[in-house]
Amino acid sequence: MILKIALLQLLPGDCMEEQLQKGKAACREAKALGADIALFPEMWSDGYFLPQDEGELCGLSIASDSAFIQEFARLAAELSMAVGITFLESHKPRPLNSMILFDRNGKQVLHYSKVHTCDFDLEKVLCSGEDFYVADLDIGRGVVKVGSMICFDREFPESARILMLKGAEVILAPNACPMEINRLAALRTRAYENMLAIATCNYPVGQPDCNGHSTVFDGIAWLRDNPGTRDMCVFEAPEEEGVYIAKIDLDLLREYRANEVMGNKYRHPGNYGILLQ
Repeated sequence: MILKIALLQLLPGDCMEEQLQKGKAACREAKALGADIALFPEMWSDGYFLPQDEGELCGLSIASDSAFIQEFARLAAELSMAVGITFLESHKPRPLNSMILFDRNGKQVLHYSKVHTCDFDLEKVLCSGEDFYVADLDIGRGVVKVGSMICFDREFPESARILMLKGAEVILAPNACPMEINRLAALRTRAYENMLAIATCNYPVGQPDCNGHSTVFDGIAWLRDNPGTRDMCVFEAPEEEGVYIAKIDLDLLREYRANEVMGNKYRHPGNYGILLQ
């Protein structure tokens, strides 16, 4: 089974209505390209704009059942395509950096809020999420186990590790930062050590502090019948704006996970007590 993910590497507009219309048009383009999932970059509802004034920040935040979010639920059902929409979520005492994944019927199957917020920078005005979640996503030809981590989450091995332990096969990773060699290496490592695929959607050049290079690492480091290793990066977008389709061979990934040695197979969690302190 081939999973097709559309990485919506888009420049934001000047207001939420522009985000809505441009986002919907990109989803329609993704469907025309055969996508099973359309994924937005981080905090698409306001283009990753984080005013430090509490009143202005809360004024930009929206509820998880707001009209903006529900438009993408309806669109997912109309297109029969899963949509991962990202937004600044209303929450007390401070907003959250969130993603909701709607399945091809427009049903919410995953609601994740960024755990590792960038508290050293603009995200110090946000609350952090509380956990990592995995959902069964029916794409029509079968079911794939999907989780999410957002941007800075990737720098913490625990993020992907927890998702792997909960059964994730694919991690959807909205992003808003420069994707340079070290951040790409972190994504590659998370995919390698957990034997799972990671699809990252970034903003393109033109968005402050972003440079495109949305990627998919499929988590398959080698094939049993082929000598040597293989490049797990099965897709890397250029810097420019666009809707980019990446493919993940889920049958190959599942065979690899069943026969190889990473993930949970040879861990010694009894020796990891310091991680809980």
